[in-house]
Amino acid sequence: MKFSESWLRQSVDPAISTEDLVAQITMAGLEVDSVVSAAPELSGVVVGEIIAVEQHPDADKLRVCQVAGGADGKVQVVCGAPNARVGIKIPFATVGAVLPEGFKIKKAKLRGVESLGMLCAQTELRLGDDDDGLWELPTDATVGQDLIEYLDLNDNIIEVDLTPNRADCLSIRGLAREVGVLNCEPVKQQVISPVEATIKDCLQVSIEAPQACGRYAGRIIRGVDLNRPTPLWMQERLRRSGLRYLGPAVDITNYILLELGQPMHAFDMAKIDGDIVVRMGRDEQLVLLDETEVTVASDTLVIADQSKPLAMAGIMGGAVSAVSDSTVDILFESAWFNPIEIAGKARNYGKHTDSSHRFERGVDCELQIQALERATALMLEICGGSAGPISTAEVAEHLPQAASIELRDQHLAQQLGVSIAADKVDDMLSRLGLSLEQRDKQQGTWQSPSWRFDLAIEQDLVEEVARVYGYNNLPVTTPAMAVELKAGREAVKPPQYFRDRLVSLGYQEAITYSFVDPQLRQLLDPDRQGVELSNPISQDLSVMRTNLWPGLINTAIHNLNRQQSRVRIFEIGQCFVPSEDPNAVAGLEQNLALAGLICGSRLPVGWTSDKEQVDFYDLKGDLEAILADSQWPDKFKFRAATHPALHPGQSAALTSNGQDVGWIGRLHPQIEAQLELSKPAYLFQLDVDKIAEFGSIKAQEVSKFPEVKRDLAFFVDDKVSADDLISAAKTAAGANLCHLKLFDVYHSKDIENKGKSIALGLTFQHSSRTLTDEEINRSIDDVVNSLSSKLKAELRS
Repeated sequence: MKFSESWLRQSVDPAISTEDLVAQITMAGLEVDSVVSAAPELSGVVVGEIIAVEQHPDADKLRVCQVAGGADGKVQVVCGAPNARVGIKIPFATVGAVLPEGFKIKKAKLRGVESLGMLCAQTELRLGDDDDGLWELPTDATVGQDLIEYLDLNDNIIEVDLTPNRADCLSIRGLAREVGVLNCEPVKQQVISPVEATIKDCLQVSIEAPQACGRYAGRIIRGVDLNRPTPLWMQERLRRSGLRYLGPAVDITNYILLELGQPMHAFDMAKIDGDIVVRMGRDEQLVLLDETEVTVASDTLVIADQSKPLAMAGIMGGAVSAVSDSTVDILFESAWFNPIEIAGKARNYGKHTDSSHRFERGVDCELQIQALERATALMLEICGGSAGPISTAEVAEHLPQAASIELRDQHLAQQLGVSIAADKVDDMLSRLGLSLEQRDKQQGTWQSPSWRFDLAIEQDLVEEVARVYGYNNLPVTTPAMAVELKAGREAVKPPQYFRDRLVSLGYQEAITYSFVDPQLRQLLDPDRQGVELSNPISQDLSVMRTNLWPGLINTAIHNLNRQQSRVRIFEIGQCFVPSEDPNAVAGLEQNLALAGLICGSRLPVGWTSDKEQVDFYDLKGDLEAILADSQWPDKFKFRAATHPALHPGQSAALTSNGQDVGWIGRLHPQIEAQLELSKPAYLFQLDVDKIAEFGSIKAQEVSKFPEVKRDLAFFVDDKVSADDLISAAKTAAGANLCHLKLFDVYHSKDIENKGKSIALGLTFQHSSRTLTDEEINRSIDDVVNSLSSKLKAELRS
């Protein structure tokens, strides 16, 4: 928000410099982005008056003017402005004056006629946007007065970047309150007297969407003359706040927005059909003030009459009811809209406005009538007219209620590291507008003011005291507290354990948004419903993720599109799945998940590495590696299974005790094509809580007796999995088996009728003696017989 320092100092004027003021409000949490002078670089420009005008003898579009105001008295100036005429007062750049961008005024001859100066438009002075002719100053302007002095341009324009919770400072009134508190200075309270109604005309207002609009007030003013100019003082305040002047009706509503913080709107009464209805949209068309046409959805609040929508509430008015120079009767609107209902709507339509900026953050719910009275008084003063009574509709239960907050003295001292006297704390909070409900020796109970809807809990008051006391005044202390350290189970591995393992395998950790594109989420997890955000950053980040794959896939695509030939990434984060479990928080089951993705080259580029691409077994091997200490061969099993997002022939579920704990596989080729992935991608995801408990580590003496190795190859049916074969072999081999490894799988035409060949390597060893050939042969026979009977495996010769 931009504001004029001189305007602010009319309400509160602490005896500090601009630099100190800027530093002060910045340290109080209202960060200042910039401070610039209100006056452009110009000198030698005064208030002039045209006292005579003659046609240029040699040019139809030029006039020779006699101008008063310069140091030499009346001088001659040649001017081409169409509105140059006797009696108007204008900015007069005398000979030697310097205009913005270093343009210097000199004596000149235009078509043979001497010109001693220049009569200026707003754009030539960088003091406005009107370039249709000379800038006509008010008739009471003092001729000869320096223009900078006349316009009070010895001022600074300060721009503050407010956090969303400080919408109360989006006005001069709010900023003045804050500066007054910080400097213990009284703030001049603006007296807004009710305007007496002189006509009985009014419109009835009905609120059909009370959850979105708690109060709506309107007032009819008849007989206004909108051809009158906006006063120069108002124009200048608007300009210095970054707003253009668009005519008295719009300028007054903008002025109220800046002065009090209440957005308003003006309707042309002649274009309204009957009474006002505040309702939700009906998928209807509305042409807005910026001449764009939108379809107003059913989740958008509108202001309507009996036949059509008039405006998108809190965002922008409609062209159908806009005021113009010919408007005679107007309706002023002032309302309180629920920030939750307004939030995100302006962004959805691409219509961010000053009004939506304030309504999304919250407006003082007790400001609507004051704003109407102030706007009415200004309208009658500037444009004349007759005001009717104020029509108000409200639903009290949908208006914000003041919070009652307890502040414990001991808690405050503990949080800030300094003990502040209770009476001093009470004074700070009182100056912030809070009301003391009760106070004892240990704590006070406070009621928040209507404009501070961000104050709700004790910690909010602690923050307020810290701001007003001054962050720089707080001592640097080391917090001390008695903390009982809880014993941790060594077998339960923290997330950092898995991070370290994956990094050692060449992975890089990614951190992605918890909210994802709804279409991508649906592609990757169609069996579960995502939770939609009520106020998303954008449409492609509008649902909470149900797994981590969307973020990893987007990251992989981003890297592959930037010539990265090898991608190995992982993420540990929360997933959010709707749940009907009564113990679920807000109807959500939040699971900590570990997911990874690989694609591209198997090895980094190097003179010894080949160009082989990763496959399913590279990822499976990495997964086995990070679970190596969990006694995973006994605890976890890979089970061939299908997942909607994975290749049906290259996917598996990881199970533990018959329960699925994760998935692994190649991304489905159709999804790869749809996402335009240039390389096959392989993914896994595990539920951290279900894999984190490892078996206890026990030391075991290494046997000094020799190992005996035997290799066996079997013909088995294609439907028999290697895991089934290995499990059966382990069971049959007996206690002396110390290692079993699958080292070959063979398919060929000559064994087509027998399925496939699987070769196993068995290693036997005893811890206290050498095994005999008879013992080894017995174990081998048991394995062969068991596999033959259970799986119809045939030993290859």
